[in-house]
Amino acid sequence: MNMYRPIIGLLIGLLYTACPQNAFCRLTDYVDPRIGSEGLGRVFIGPSCPFGMVKPSPDCTPSPNSGWLPAPVQVNGFAQVHVSGTGGGPKYGNILVMPFCGTPDSNDHIDYRKSEDIRLGYYSTEFQNSGIRTEITTAPRASFYRFTYPADSTKSLMLDAGFFLGESPVPDAREAQQFVGSEIEILSDREVAGYSRIRGGWNNGRAYTVYFHAIADKPFVDTATWKGDSITESKYQFDSGKKTGALVSFPDSADEVNLTVGISFISKLKARENAVNESKGRDFDSVYADLLDSWESLLNRISIDDTAPEAQKRMFYTGLYHTMIMPVDRTGENPLWTDPDPYYDDFYAIWDTYRSSSPLITLIDPKREADMVRSLINIYKRDGYMPDARSGNANGRTQGGSNAEIVIADAFVKGLEGIDYESGLEAMLKDATVPPGGNEEAEGRGGLTEYLTLGYIPHGIPRAGNRTVEYSYCDYAIYIVAKGLGHDELAEKYLKQSGNWKNLWRSDYEHAGARGFIMPRDRDGNWLDDIPYGHSRIQRPTFRYTPVTFEGPWYTPWWSMFFYEASSWEYSLSIPHDVEGLIELCGGADNFDKRLDLFFDKGFFNVNNEPSFLSPCLYHWIGRPDKSGERILRIIADNYNDGPVGLPGNDDSGAMSSWLAFHMTGLYPNAGQDYYLIHTPVLKSSTFHLANGKDFTIKAPELSDRNRYITGASLNGKPYPYSTIRHADIMNGGTLTLEMGEKPSGWGKSMREQSQKH
Repeated sequence: MNMYRPIIGLLIGLLYTACPQNAFCRLTDYVDPRIGSEGLGRVFIGPSCPFGMVKPSPDCTPSPNSGWLPAPVQVNGFAQVHVSGTGGGPKYGNILVMPFCGTPDSNDHIDYRKSEDIRLGYYSTEFQNSGIRTEITTAPRASFYRFTYPADSTKSLMLDAGFFLGESPVPDAREAQQFVGSEIEILSDREVAGYSRIRGGWNNGRAYTVYFHAIADKPFVDTATWKGDSITESKYQFDSGKKTGALVSFPDSADEVNLTVGISFISKLKARENAVNESKGRDFDSVYADLLDSWESLLNRISIDDTAPEAQKRMFYTGLYHTMIMPVDRTGENPLWTDPDPYYDDFYAIWDTYRSSSPLITLIDPKREADMVRSLINIYKRDGYMPDARSGNANGRTQGGSNAEIVIADAFVKGLEGIDYESGLEAMLKDATVPPGGNEEAEGRGGLTEYLTLGYIPHGIPRAGNRTVEYSYCDYAIYIVAKGLGHDELAEKYLKQSGNWKNLWRSDYEHAGARGFIMPRDRDGNWLDDIPYGHSRIQRPTFRYTPVTFEGPWYTPWWSMFFYEASSWEYSLSIPHDVEGLIELCGGADNFDKRLDLFFDKGFFNVNNEPSFLSPCLYHWIGRPDKSGERILRIIADNYNDGPVGLPGNDDSGAMSSWLAFHMTGLYPNAGQDYYLIHTPVLKSSTFHLANGKDFTIKAPELSDRNRYITGASLNGKPYPYSTIRHADIMNGGTLTLEMGEKPSGWGKSMREQSQKH
């Protein structure tokens, strides 16, 4: 098709020399935390261990979600806890440290960056005004700093327990973090401890407390503390609802100062234990080396074509890295309950990550994914519901479905071990049967009563459209697990209920050449062309709703719209469990083919948000994986790169990055189901080094800009005509060889054998 200019060539045209030619490179050398750090990506740029609890980095004003902004914006200091790639209101940014030159008599010490070095596991900057160099690395539960001061300066440090991101002067402002309290104490001539207690943020969560214990390798020669606006010589400031902090100075001879900051969500003593344990027998450089080793081990689970351009290697391995920053492992750091099960927090949010991040972690580190699932089930047992998002030890928010169900189903069909799936099914059924009682934004299923009685959620209940669609898929996940556990009657009930999305399918609605859309309906079953806003009983104002409406006029709350963060064009194609039924309602394969072409060619596809993640692969269901491949390659070429704006939307805890990494290998999961879609890869070869000791390789040796269509395939030397592959076949190891040609050949007309279909 001449509408596509050279795609593979465009993808490989971005070259970056990460290592000298012919030199051995560790895979960590290809990870660049700057990719996606600017624009919409919002990724965390500081050092992080895999799923590490502590994430130190510069905080450039209290505004950005990840803390960091590019120069010349000021630096307020370096906080210890952050999130990555998130939208909405900020969370965390707690326990700020800031080196400065001068006497410890002020708590205002912003500075500006003269230079900056950002790499995996390491951050450094030199300040313009003070000339201080700050280096940072981290262990899972403690941050490590190395400050190099100018020789002739007064060498000082601020520790601010009152700083946090997203502060608002409005009490209980939506999505803003709000100060609750802080405390600080200078314990000795080398130690400072305290805490920061904050509530709110993106999930409007209950108060959480971040405790810290800081240990310097040089003694303090002068100290002060502050509470509110008052700086005193006192060694401590107790919590009285005001911001607190400490100021310390080091000897004139202390040109280099190392600081370890242990963090805990339990207590100051636990923070001390974390600081001591993480630093025992290790200095800054050895901590950094250990961090790199931990990432190298994980990144080595997938090896790719040695001859791939540097840009592709950077994009791929940075994608893996972003996928494994969150959620965070806080096992043993849960202030709400104590038991032997794993505890993970910062599921931020499962609505974003279930589609590609969780399946990718399953292939890279299945034990880790199993622990996350166990954590979700345990949160249900202790808090009453599994989260759709969780942060700061509090559930919230639910953006669409109760999507932990799909994560459990995905683990179940892929045979992850160590999970009590009967308890998992119980947790899924709680979501599906018990209304959350006014707490719909935090957990469970809002509008559940109407969904069960009407078969859809009527307009007037927030996010009625996507909730109906997503609950249908969550019900299918329940069917999968119930059927697999032998609960046949229960399974049949939820299989039938998984068709509820059809109750909002308006078959006679036409738009832009397509017919049939998910559209608003009232409680009496009437279709709504004009949507009311406000609550006036006199004027009854309305606005016109169409399949391209993303939100209402400025005076309507976006969180309460019919669809969340997407249009009907997107959601009407987002039926991952029943694409066959969707094709039928669209009028058959030919009409579906035309509809998909309209979707992409007219710009209705939204690359920067998750509801469209599966859409480029939908051509598979009509026997045209060649068209899926064309769309995917074009999307990557136009929207992804290895630069600071290399991600087209909020990375959302690795969602955008995992989507890219999967597609570069030529596979893409349909989450909650046991197969992967096969399409033209970006890479000539990818090998998954599986946890069971086997290897699975995807090879496309003749891949080029000309040869970008799969003309045939073989699995372990035997012809493979299907455009999907089951998870079990991957886990058995072997090689999937893709034959590439200049034109489509008809390969992949069948997705899989009939016996493989659910």
